Amino acid sequence: MDTSFSYRHLHYFWVVAREGGMARAADRLGMAVQTVSTQVRELERSLGVTLLKPVGRGLVLTEAGVAAMRQADLIFQLGEELPAMVHDAVSAPSVRLAVGISEGLPKLVVRRLLQPVMQEPHLRLLCHEDEFDDLLGDLALHRLDVVLADRPAAANPNLKVYSHALGTSPMAWYAPPGLAEAALQDFPRSLAKVPVLLPTTHAAVRPRLDHWFERLGTKPHTVGEFEDSALLVTFGSSGMGVFAAAEWVHDELTTRFGVQRIGACEGVEERFYAIGTEKKVQHPLVQRLLPGKP
Repeated sequence: MDTSFSYRHLHYFWVVAREGGMARAADRLGMAVQTVSTQVRELERSLGVTLLKPVGRGLVLTEAGVAAMRQADLIFQLGEELPAMVHDAVSAPSVRLAVGISEGLPKLVVRRLLQPVMQEPHLRLLCHEDEFDDLLGDLALHRLDVVLADRPAAANPNLKVYSHALGTSPMAWYAPPGLAEAALQDFPRSLAKVPVLLPTTHAAVRPRLDHWFERLGTKPHTVGEFEDSALLVTFGSSGMGVFAAAEWVHDELTTRFGVQRIGACEGVEERFYAIGTEKKVQHPLVQRLLPGKP
């Protein structure tokens, strides 16, 4: 099989697949139907597979075509973004940092993790929140410069990413004023009686909290579980329940949200990581995020 296929042929295939037929693709491209058809056949010949098959009066993707279309989408969507990115690069001086925020990472911690770069004079910060695995895929495709997460990336020979530890924070329990007195009485066993809010299993700290309750022999009176840590803090501070949070953000929790620290969550820590595509981080702003870097 000849793998030196033409990206021009791939583009014609991409347009045909998106339009659902040769005639519509030819009309969009301003070319003859026969020309477009020939280009697609050339791509199939170079790949050694059939990508499109006729169904009724139209065309549908074969299994190989679905795989090719997935990659073509990535390639040409990036190409469509290129003019705007180039224009932005020359229109104003800026230092771009695209950061992926894992949905399990406490949002109040993100600001602290990014603090080392916030004084960059021409910083252009792009933050994208998504599921952990999806962010790693975007990182591998260089759509992101770094991913901030509450867990390291698992070893994967097909995904060359590297985890850099940023630090850990002990956990503590916090309560809004209306629950603080009851929560303080016979803490931590009081958590079996007062309403408790917990993160869902999307958060790496959730199993540690579950084990903490198991060690105590206490079943929490759980009234809510949240994927989004910001929602958890919002509902907790408004009176819905007692919740655990990283003590890194103690001052902000007590001053901004008006909650009270009830007690330590002994032995439970939040862990924070920066994940990149290089063992030695090259992006100057990502380097600043790592402990011990200037």
